[in-house]
Amino acid sequence: MVRRDEAQEGEILEAASRILSEDGAAALTVRKIAARAGCSTMGIYSRFGGKNGVVDALYAEGFHSLCADMSEVTPTGDPVEDLRRCELRYREHALQHATHYMVMFGGAVPDFQPCAENKALAHDAFRSLVAAVQRCIDVGAFAGDAPAIAHTLWSAMHGQVMLELVGIDPVGCDADMRSRALVDTILTGLQNR
Repeated sequence: MVRRDEAQEGEILEAASRILSEDGAAALTVRKIAARAGCSTMGIYSRFGGKNGVVDALYAEGFHSLCADMSEVTPTGDPVEDLRRCELRYREHALQHATHYMVMFGGAVPDFQPCAENKALAHDAFRSLVAAVQRCIDVGAFAGDAPAIAHTLWSAMHGQVMLELVGIDPVGCDADMRSRALVDTILTGLQNR
């Protein structure tokens, strides 16, 4: 059973996420979050320390959710295919959790900086990708430095996701097809080095 405090925190984070999604960062105030969450402003200050604490909690929630989702990709005997599935899952997750993604990566709240503990969550997510790349190196599918390759993969997929989230599509083709082509191109290039 979920304790009332935990339920209230979830309601606050949900309210903040909805405000960001529907009205933008300028509308994100403690007063508005409290009104949507059905709590007092003092409740937000006591739980989160204010608006930045709420945004920091959204940031952390986003990374926990991303890592949990990525860990559901069951490893098989083909690490390259597993990596392909992880890259495409990353995109799906970003699209399904666009508000969190924009808090995590897109500067949705100007001047927001995550606390050091939560910023470490981004590094944890990156380490998971490095481990998936290392599996490909270990079987001889890729050659090179796992962190450098992981950075390239994350950068490429992040760029694709951001273009999709902000609605920039200069070629006018199917986003799923474009994402698959990006992943296939990079993985093929890594295998042919």
